[in-house]
Amino acid sequence: MMDANELDVLWHTSQIRVTDEIAVAPEVLFCNGSVIGTLGNFSASTGKAKSKKTFNVSAIVAAALINGEVLRYVAEFPDNKRTVLYFDTEQSPYHCQKVIRRALQLAGLPLDRHPDNLIFAQLRAQVPDIRLEIIDRAIATTPNVGLVIIDGVRDLMFDINNATESSRLINKLMEWTDKYQIHIHTVLHLNKSDDNVRGHVGTELNNKAETVLQVSKSTTDDEVTEVSASCIRSMDFAPFAFRVNDYGLPEIVENHTFGKASKQQVFSYNELSPDQHREALELAFADGAIKGCQNCEDKIKAAYASCGYPYGDGKVTKLKTFLMNKRMIVKENGAYQFNRDFYY
Repeated sequence: MMDANELDVLWHTSQIRVTDEIAVAPEVLFCNGSVIGTLGNFSASTGKAKSKKTFNVSAIVAAALINGEVLRYVAEFPDNKRTVLYFDTEQSPYHCQKVIRRALQLAGLPLDRHPDNLIFAQLRAQVPDIRLEIIDRAIATTPNVGLVIIDGVRDLMFDINNATESSRLINKLMEWTDKYQIHIHTVLHLNKSDDNVRGHVGTELNNKAETVLQVSKSTTDDEVTEVSASCIRSMDFAPFAFRVNDYGLPEIVENHTFGKASKQQVFSYNELSPDQHREALELAFADGAIKGCQNCEDKIKAAYASCGYPYGDGKVTKLKTFLMNKRMIVKENGAYQFNRDFYY
């Protein structure tokens, strides 16, 4: 607990006046001409397993290493922010080294000498709180850090559905980026059943990240990966596609036709506001818990329609999956219940 004097200092230093001169956050990462990363903020890549998220991140790292263009990414870090810290929480040392080699090849750098501005750490053997402490110490003590990659941000916590733990982790990302004026890019998996980011931490990430890139397999060609922005504060960019060539490197697929089928199969998290969901769910669960999957869907369909959001049977099924992924609805003791303490 802080004493009154410490709180007074924080209170006064937190105030902003219209006459203050505040510098614009330096823009350091771009995609197809749009800003996707600034110093003092964080972003994320999301995608399902085997969608080639790490290949995409390798291109971002490669662009940062040379402060140039790789794939469709452009990096423009200041001279005193050229060091890249990369933390991998999932892969073995062998596979981590493959990621390093891929990034260097994409950047056109030699493989017989490790670049001075890349520090790569493999943290799979550590527990979440130790991983967090290592990253904290590394950021604080490494000179000239501009970009930090955390490949496997969910491994910095024990329970991805724990509201307190999720909020603390996202607050830590905001603390690091603000205090050290760096950009952090994280990687998080999507649910297998839909295109929603996993757990409570995924919801927090969507709410607070500057940009969320969605990396997904093409619906028309299994060898092609598509990259688009599912959330972005800046102007949206045109999606691009890549495939892995015979050398194991991602390369742009020109004139790719982007299918819309995959986006039509899910319920978008920003289609309705939290208050709109709460209004409908209060009505659906007015009589308490609901037993039976079909009965639950029927109640949801009727309630949302009464609130002015009529959905067909197929959309209601996807809506119910979405509500459960977001833990707005939970299943306990064989019955569906409305979680009135949900955090959207």
